[in-house]
Amino acid sequence: MQVGNSISMIITGHCLGGSVASLFTLCLLKSINQPGTKRPLCITFGAPLIGDKGLQQAISQNLMWNSDFLHVAASQDLVPRFFISPYNPNAMEIDSQIGIYKPFGIFLLCSKYGCSSLEDPEAVSEVLVAMDLEIARNKPPNEQWHMFDYGAVVKRLMSTISFKGISQLSEMIECPRQAGIVLQLQAIGLNRRQQSGDSNPLIAKLEKCEEAFVSKRKMGFDPSKKLNKRKEDMAKLEWYKKVSKSEDKGYYDSYKNRGSKKDLHVVTFKKSLTNYWKEMVAEVERMPQKEEASFRTRWLYGGTNYRRMVEPLDIADYYKENGKKDYKANGRSEHYIKLEKWLEEAGKPLSSQVITRKQNVSASLTEDSCFWAHVEEALIQCELLRNGQEEESTRKKLIEFEEYVMEQIKEYAVSPEIFLGGSSFMQWWKDYEQIVGTSYKSQLTDFMKSRLYQQYH
Repeated sequence: MQVGNSISMIITGHCLGGSVASLFTLCLLKSINQPGTKRPLCITFGAPLIGDKGLQQAISQNLMWNSDFLHVAASQDLVPRFFISPYNPNAMEIDSQIGIYKPFGIFLLCSKYGCSSLEDPEAVSEVLVAMDLEIARNKPPNEQWHMFDYGAVVKRLMSTISFKGISQLSEMIECPRQAGIVLQLQAIGLNRRQQSGDSNPLIAKLEKCEEAFVSKRKMGFDPSKKLNKRKEDMAKLEWYKKVSKSEDKGYYDSYKNRGSKKDLHVVTFKKSLTNYWKEMVAEVERMPQKEEASFRTRWLYGGTNYRRMVEPLDIADYYKENGKKDYKANGRSEHYIKLEKWLEEAGKPLSSQVITRKQNVSASLTEDSCFWAHVEEALIQCELLRNGQEEESTRKKLIEFEEYVMEQIKEYAVSPEIFLGGSSFMQWWKDYEQIVGTSYKSQLTDFMKSRLYQQYH
């Protein structure tokens, strides 16, 4: 489905038709994939809520999508409140257990006194519940429910524009936020007998909602705001990598053994980088499909560089605990898996890029961020062989590891650091050389015994 670039489309519906209009708009938004395409606007009147917390978050956290929905709800209309808090005739205050159906988009709440616009979904929920309770308190006995006519509301909106300020309050409220909330509530027929926030639980709740909403908006998910700090952390890890190389063991083994203060500082850098990229991946997963693809492309390089630099440190932590096996199956974080999937879906490197990798191999990171997990598993296999355990299957796994390593070397996909004297890979090679003996030959054993790895830079 395509939406024309020159057409401003408005989708509207009343009551259940409003719910259908919202769902149809979501389908349209998902289909928009051309820059400059005008976005549809959905306007509903008296529509019941649709969707749970997951749908609310997916839409509310995407500011562009959230602004595409305007829900008009009258205080006299029961339908918008059907699924949020069933009326309890014995209740004399707002029930804190709000139902599973959650609002999203912008709400225009109307009464005979005026209208108020709310965007924070938590505040909308609280106000809808308060409206339900207020109507229930003032409802005449045996009054029959009837479908509300929004025609009068639309006419009033078209003919009246009013601006109210604190001069309309019957008493002075010093806090601007609190004064604004009081005016909003009065406009929809709530809180006509004005009370301060300390004595009015609804105002107090809405103040907390607004503080949280504003704070969330200020923080927002803008990866570029935190990017400079994360670049600093990556630069510190690069420095750590360089210093560790000068110590002839590489940054993986330096971190794994942690023999100095500099090794401990890396824990802090790793934690901040991991929190950032976990948040990044989680946000991308919540994005609409088209925007997700664009976002992933923009941040692919940074995510790949982070994964190749930091995941080896997580692998070191994993195997540092005695008895731990099979990191890829039992210990790997989901965000690494997704970052790797982004790279795979972006396309494999062309064979001509092997030449470029050869030219830059001395400064490069090992491309497979799980390389050191394979090394640790191979060390475990060598230990099993020395102890005479699972001999046939263990030898098979070690041959597979040999083939894997040789393929990485041919592709210039591993860093020369794996050949440093103090590295876990060289420890594996010493163990493996003793196990297979001098008569055993393979591409990797020939490469290692002839010391061709010394030319790998």
